[in-house]
Amino acid sequence: MPSETTAAPARDEPGRRWPPPGFPARVVTVVLLVALAAVSMLPFAWQLGSSLKDLTEIIAYPPRFLPSQWRWENYAEVWNSVPFARFTLNTLIVATLATLGQTLSAAAVAYGFARFRFRGRNVAFMLCLTSLMLPWEVTIVPQFLLFRELGWLDTLLPLIVPHWFAVGATGAFSIFLLRQFFMTIPLDLDEAAKLDGASYPRIFVTILLPLARPALITVAILAFLVHWGEFIQPFVYLNSTENFVLSLGIRFFQTLPSTEPSRDHLLMAASVLITLPPIIIFFVLQRYFVKGVATTGLKG
Repeated sequence: MPSETTAAPARDEPGRRWPPPGFPARVVTVVLLVALAAVSMLPFAWQLGSSLKDLTEIIAYPPRFLPSQWRWENYAEVWNSVPFARFTLNTLIVATLATLGQTLSAAAVAYGFARFRFRGRNVAFMLCLTSLMLPWEVTIVPQFLLFRELGWLDTLLPLIVPHWFAVGATGAFSIFLLRQFFMTIPLDLDEAAKLDGASYPRIFVTILLPLARPALITVAILAFLVHWGEFIQPFVYLNSTENFVLSLGIRFFQTLPSTEPSRDHLLMAASVLITLPPIIIFFVLQRYFVKGVATTGLKG
């Protein structure tokens, strides 16, 4: 008579437990983050929907989130009512050149603070950080007088050249961020390069800058967002319509004579056009941005 064998009870393998340890907490975290992201995106979604409405729908009460008729011609009307292409080109020139100059100059200053030992280094660094607490309005008058003597008023130069010297609060923050990142890079790399005969500029360009790519991209993204949406400085320095940037262009469009009681739907369309480039740049470079923020400040 064949012997009956009883199957051994199945054991739970540690790697196959369901739900895994910490699963409820992760679910709650994901749901909370999705809800917060949806709330933060709500103003932009409302702006996007309003840009496709007509005037009667945008002022209707109770308000409707989506338009009954999608008016894509709002964007064409905004684009043709003012020299929007010229405003975009001016803004792109200012934001690109100012971001490039701020990133390179801040990296050079941060390299000096992070790698060189000299008397008064900490004091100079603290003085640099104090500019974060100095409002730009305090220096607006002397800067205006300086640029007037240089003949730079009503040109794009006051919006570009100062940032090649890492001035202002944005420059100080960029210096701080890059200094903290440079201090996480081992000094042994510098010493090995010195033994091979590399100079300090060569070490900076060929070793530190490639390693600091995430921090550099983070600084560039933040600087580009600031320069792209800057309003006060262009408002002070620019007078001619052909030199306007987008922030002034919207104000110029708002002041144009119109037979309609309101042009809020067109202003929403213009705002969407201005907002899209920074959003696209951020999503394209977001992995570098997150990495740069996460790896900065590990060493003081």
